[in-house]
Amino acid sequence: MSTFFRRSRGALVALLFVAGAAAAPAHAADPAATPVSVFAAASLTAAFKTAGAAYEASHPGSKVAFNFAGSPTLVQQLREGAPADVFASADEPNMQKLVDAGLVAGTPRIFAQNLLQIVVGKGNPKGIAGLADLTKPGLIVVLCGETVPAGRYALEAFKKAGVTPPAGSRELDVKAVVTKVSLGEADAGIAYVTDVRAAATTVEGVGLPAAQNVTARYPIAALRDAKHPEDARAF
Repeated sequence: MSTFFRRSRGALVALLFVAGAAAAPAHAADPAATPVSVFAAASLTAAFKTAGAAYEASHPGSKVAFNFAGSPTLVQQLREGAPADVFASADEPNMQKLVDAGLVAGTPRIFAQNLLQIVVGKGNPKGIAGLADLTKPGLIVVLCGETVPAGRYALEAFKKAGVTPPAGSRELDVKAVVTKVSLGEADAGIAYVTDVRAAATTVEGVGLPAAQNVTARYPIAALRDAKHPEDARAF
């Protein structure tokens, strides 16, 4: 995969939603109404905040409220009755759980993709060049838990590389992985390209060969019990 394609991946996510918001039909929203509630994977934080601002600008009177967390955490909240209008997952299996539970309106659509990177401290002080380096003695490595899409993708990447996943903490979402590396609590971790780029002032990324990387596919859907079904579909 070309360097340009990797670098443009994060921008693509944001542009897809800015374009979608601009193209959606305007409506007369009640200013006193509750915000459109969007539950979204933590790795979508930067892109969706941009998308939310664009949506509000193109739909006068509307407001968008986000709940960002790991996809399985969001699924659990929704299955337990948390009110929401839209769900965007970092993988298809978690979205399918809501489909199977009858909580999704219509058919989910894939709207973006992402890739993995090794996240390291600024300047890469440990000299990490690839997945094999994450097994060096004394290195503190943090990954997402296996039920989290980024954690499952990371394990798949290690398998492709023929490397045993290192021991270490397992986090609830990629934001926690990046934060630990950013604070110096870990030497390295695995996150999405977009998350590494969003924290570029404190961390940097080490790319994976295409043969070892995993493409994350993000589905989005309006929810059956949405309080704002028209806004949900428009978003």
